[in-house]
Amino acid sequence: MTAATVPAGESAPGTLVCPEPAERPDLWPWTARRRDDGVLEIGGVALADIAADFATPAFVMDRADLRGRARVWATAMAEEFWDGYGMSGGDAFYAGKAFLCSDVVRTVTEAGMGVDTASLGELTLALRAGAVPSAVGLHGNNKLDAEIETALSAGDGQGIERIFIDSLDEVAQIESIAARLGTTARVMIRVKTGVHAGGNEYVSTGHEDQKFGVGAFDGQLDEVVAAIKASEHLELRGLHSHIGSQIQGTAAFEEAAGIICELAARVSAKTGAPLPEIDLGGGAGIAYSGADPVPTAPIEVVRAIAGAVRSACDRLGIRVPRVSLEPGRSIAGPTTVTLYRVGVIKDAILDDGARRRYVSIDGGMADNIRPALYGATYTAAVANRVSQAPVVRCRVVGKHCESGDVVVWDVDLPEDLGRGDLLAVPATGAYGYSMASNYNMLTKPGVVAVEDGAAGWVVRPQTLEDLLALQG
Repeated sequence: MTAATVPAGESAPGTLVCPEPAERPDLWPWTARRRDDGVLEIGGVALADIAADFATPAFVMDRADLRGRARVWATAMAEEFWDGYGMSGGDAFYAGKAFLCSDVVRTVTEAGMGVDTASLGELTLALRAGAVPSAVGLHGNNKLDAEIETALSAGDGQGIERIFIDSLDEVAQIESIAARLGTTARVMIRVKTGVHAGGNEYVSTGHEDQKFGVGAFDGQLDEVVAAIKASEHLELRGLHSHIGSQIQGTAAFEEAAGIICELAARVSAKTGAPLPEIDLGGGAGIAYSGADPVPTAPIEVVRAIAGAVRSACDRLGIRVPRVSLEPGRSIAGPTTVTLYRVGVIKDAILDDGARRRYVSIDGGMADNIRPALYGATYTAAVANRVSQAPVVRCRVVGKHCESGDVVVWDVDLPEDLGRGDLLAVPATGAYGYSMASNYNMLTKPGVVAVEDGAAGWVVRPQTLEDLLALQG
């Protein structure tokens, strides 16, 4: 679809046409293209065929893209923290909260990544899907005993790679469970570095006034370290920091890396032993619309962090620890589009006399809560054809009983858009399905993986019978 003149009086100034895959490949799955007949295709499969053979709404995931992005992060960490460079090694753990299913676990682990989890469900799924326990982590600010027991019992009792301690209270909790199981828990401490970063306050997690982590500069960290040192069944592996999400550039990561290295040196001085690891979390941003900048490449992020870690350790006179990162959104996000079918279309007259066209789809805030929750911006393109009609400023809305049920706040779509047309919303692989709900008793869409001309469910769509089966 090419940008056409917006009819006078029908749209605000400026063009908001969704960029085509050839124009902004960073916005779309790697294999996305517009075919000669005008249909969008991903993984060699036409989205019109997905709609006909599977369902709408549906999340359509490019498995080759997912595999490639995972391999890029894993390779960058292995390369930049190679011991030949005087480093101690580097690892990439996929942040499962972005989107997790068995197929994703297999794909990212085969690409060389570990998996970070944050609940009993995520942890159990990762282990059952074949993730090696020694490459699995467990997060959470209020871990259940069952989560800790599962983590410590994994791998025939060898346990997962690391449990991230989020408070002093957790030290006693994990010690008690590890003692009962007769094992040693490998732990890292999540600290608040004071670095503010992220797309908005909801996803900025490094500052002091929030629920995650241990205060680094108010005595909390020293208390937790002392408690771990006094415990018989805990092994302190290192420190962890996650400063936020949807971060552009490298400056915030570099600042956090320097602070974590300083804290590691402080802890090592108190314990008399060097900390073998640090984890700098995730948070690398992606593009959601043509108005967003092209994201910083993973290799640039990793190289900047490696430089900051090396510089800080040289300054502090400590050995460079093993370093890990936890990318999630930057791996899953661009791999997936959500495919919707257009229903009711109507115009609203605004106070200034201009018109806004409301385009209703067969999904909504239950399959993408981020616009309603965060005010997040997305874009959309017609997936089943091209049009030479003039474009009109539109708002793409769902079918829920909420006026805030918006999927795309503003996008220019062809004036001849009609019932039955298909819309593709890109960059929905992260926090789309994983945050989906059954609001208004709508069923959750499924996830279709496409690759080499083949398509199949990796997460089947819910049915009404699935929902009713839960009723007492």
